[in-house]
Amino acid sequence: MDLLIDVGNTNLKWAICESGRLREMQTVRHHGGLPIDLHAAWERLTPPQGILVSNVGGTETAETLKRACRYYWDREPSFAATESNAYGVKIAYERPERFGVDRWLALIAAHRACEGPLLVVDAGTAVTYDLMLGDGRHLGGLILPGVEIMRDVLLRGTHIPRVEMQELADAWATDTETAIAAGSIQAPAALAERLFDMLTDQTSVAPTCVLTGGDAKRLISALRRPVRHRPDLVLQGLALLT
Repeated sequence: MDLLIDVGNTNLKWAICESGRLREMQTVRHHGGLPIDLHAAWERLTPPQGILVSNVGGTETAETLKRACRYYWDREPSFAATESNAYGVKIAYERPERFGVDRWLALIAAHRACEGPLLVVDAGTAVTYDLMLGDGRHLGGLILPGVEIMRDVLLRGTHIPRVEMQELADAWATDTETAIAAGSIQAPAALAERLFDMLTDQTSVAPTCVLTGGDAKRLISALRRPVRHRPDLVLQGLALLT
């Protein structure tokens, strides 16, 4: 079995992969380190044959992860890196190394699972949007601040109370705090719909919209286009590399 690890800016997700099949994904907040509940889970884990990591969480988190892998299993983790033309996907960036490895892994996983044009939305600390044709040609993408960053910027320096919203009953609000919370969900959802329609116009085929990331569930209630929710999409991409 292999241990697959997806380190984002906020969350660390991991799963065991056996014969190309993922077990249930586990998620923890890492805060630049490894939380105690993750240590407890890994202490009980059967030593993996290999450890493959997608890391956009920075060098400090990567070094902490290396030390943990050596301590528990005497293994060195391997870190995935974006490839310009591999696994059926050709990245649009002139400098592929500047294209986040998590976005690349999400694209190759979505391309393997779906036919036709794709819109892949990863709603995390930032919200990333990537568009791809059915033949695997990546057209490019966009990035927005994530839901929490939008709220933080608007609330910083004010006395407006923070309101938590997981789902939206309406597209509008009747008080300021709810308007901020709703706007931070409607904005990224609206961009997803706009890109969906633009790609439909370009290809004459409605794309498959694949949604992943920690805030994906928040956006689903606001979206007015068909969507496939794949919380473990980056891990699925890592599984293709094993």
